Amino acid sequence: MRTITKNTITIFALMFLMILIQSQNIFPQRQKLGQTGMKFLNVSLDARASAFGDAVTSLESNSSAMFYNPAAMARFEGYADVSLGQTKWIADINYYNASIAFAPFEGDYGVIGLGLVSVDYGDFFGTVRADNDQGFLDVGTFSPTAVSVGLGYAIALSEKFAVGGNVKYVRQSLGTSVVGNVALNPATTDYASGTTQDNKLDVLAFDFGVIYKTGFKSLNIGMSIRNFSREVKYKEEGFQLPLIFQLGSSFNFSDLLELDKNEHSILLTADANHPRDFPEQILIGFEYTFMNLISLRGGYSAPNDERDITAGIGLKQSFEGLSLGVDYSYTDFGVFNSVHRITINFAY
Repeated sequence: MRTITKNTITIFALMFLMILIQSQNIFPQRQKLGQTGMKFLNVSLDARASAFGDAVTSLESNSSAMFYNPAAMARFEGYADVSLGQTKWIADINYYNASIAFAPFEGDYGVIGLGLVSVDYGDFFGTVRADNDQGFLDVGTFSPTAVSVGLGYAIALSEKFAVGGNVKYVRQSLGTSVVGNVALNPATTDYASGTTQDNKLDVLAFDFGVIYKTGFKSLNIGMSIRNFSREVKYKEEGFQLPLIFQLGSSFNFSDLLELDKNEHSILLTADANHPRDFPEQILIGFEYTFMNLISLRGGYSAPNDERDITAGIGLKQSFEGLSLGVDYSYTDFGVFNSVHRITINFAY
């Protein structure tokens, strides 16, 4: 058996991380805040991915890969895969997501995926301007909505190279607004003296990704571009969708330690993230899996505003050709308290 010293492992790990950290330097450093809309497209949804600190661009995965790198579902095992998830976000906002992937003809012609994201923002109190003592009228409650429906395709072009893409229909409604003053009668919602405006938008957006297996043990490199679209606007001033470019790599250190990965898997990931509306970030993730049954995960990204470390756990069991997995993740969001995610996965 080949012997690998602790120094060798340490040097390899440091070199691996330094290469990823240096990739941040290819991006210009400038202040980029408040430049996009439809920010719900940026929220991490899958519990396993978020537990990694979102450093999952190079990880081969299941149907939930549609939300991160569609190329990552090109080699999922089985015929069909379904994932269902919920994210309890800050400010009592709830995200719901579902994805399904099919690999007909044993995946020889690629994998087809469908993805859905829906946001429940809750109820808000609505008011309009009025020429009365208060200066406004209460018009009851309204509920903003947001939804994204995507169709994806991924294929392994060779043993080392896989590509994938999504086309998404994105829609957001912020309710109805009134331009101008309304009637003075506080008991009415007659907007005869004002002009109503329906604040709804829909647009097509595109994702693209690749994964390259380097051939050096389990080292993978991945790249994804998400939320590419045209400029949109509600009334006058236009805005862009939250475009993200992400580059990352992953390596299973069980290869260096000469461990059986079916018994002990030690996975490390590192990504460089280039968003349109936030400074460039470095994302780091870790997963230890025992006997392909239970996984412990952790992640961190920097720089950040309020988000701190992430952590999670996963359970997986297979029987009679059916695989069932449950993943949970926790994210510390500082003054906004914590964010919780749960994802259930079925594969056949």
